[in-house]
Amino acid sequence: PPSGYGGKRVASVEELRFVPVPNANTRVEGALAGQFHYADLLPIEALPRLEKAGGKVVPIMTPSFGFPYLVFNTKEGSLARQPVRKAVQTALGEGEMLAAGFGDTRFFVAEGNHFPKGTPFYSTAGTEAYNERDAKKAKSQAEQAGYKGETIRILTSRQYDFHYNMALIMAEQLKRAGFKAELNVVEWATLLQRRADPKLWDIYITHSGLFPEPMLSPPQLGDGAPGWWTSPAKQEALAALNQEPNPAKRGALWGKVQQVVYDEVPYIQVGKFASLSARAPALQGYTPYTYPFFWNTSLKN
Repeated sequence: PPSGYGGKRVASVEELRFVPVPNANTRVEGALAGQFHYADLLPIEALPRLEKAGGKVVPIMTPSFGFPYLVFNTKEGSLARQPVRKAVQTALGEGEMLAAGFGDTRFFVAEGNHFPKGTPFYSTAGTEAYNERDAKKAKSQAEQAGYKGETIRILTSRQYDFHYNMALIMAEQLKRAGFKAELNVVEWATLLQRRADPKLWDIYITHSGLFPEPMLSPPQLGDGAPGWWTSPAKQEALAALNQEPNPAKRGALWGKVQQVVYDEVPYIQVGKFASLSARAPALQGYTPYTYPFFWNTSLKN
């Protein structure tokens, strides 16, 4: 039987035509006008219009589509020291950041497990450090870690509104805990350039799709990605995971990796967000997944 990307695949539709439409609002208008049988990655602000379209289009929510995350510069600057990163972690309230980024509670889930419940890699290891939002405790931790009021430079972009909105909240949360936070808002292309230089930033905001295999994302789990995280605990936990072929055992081993991520704070997964797409009523049998597929679908006349 069909099961996500696996199982039985039937090509009931003779031809698939993919039409690139770079502007998200144009995709919304095209979906409402019936130009497309399927429109992907629509702005979440379009949901009310899609819901009130009188049945001309069917809005689709894809839960746990991806995750925003904060990458820490572990190579240079004040956050190169793990105890200071822990203090920052304590100061942050990820739930508040997600609310600022996505607004509608249908579009985000504030939870510290990197993989959703019911998946092979679900684990709660380390999640007691998630969403603490404890300014007093964070300030004490920072003082004990030797933080001397150095500026924490947050690199972000308005290319993605939710990145920018989360950055605003993060900066305020850090200031409440006694950190000196500074927002550096740049074009996305500039961010991609700057993050390669450890002298130019302390935290940057990005996001990823949620993939079924842990090693596919984020790249900070590998070697050499911006953030430059490396440690014996990381190498040991990842080596155990990557050398284990048994799927059941790999799930438990991922929990140990997740624990190291929470302990060493090379990055923080903020939570999970849903995506919005839309289909025409004529498209039958479509199953929402991170990457759309159209086998086992059909078009009703």
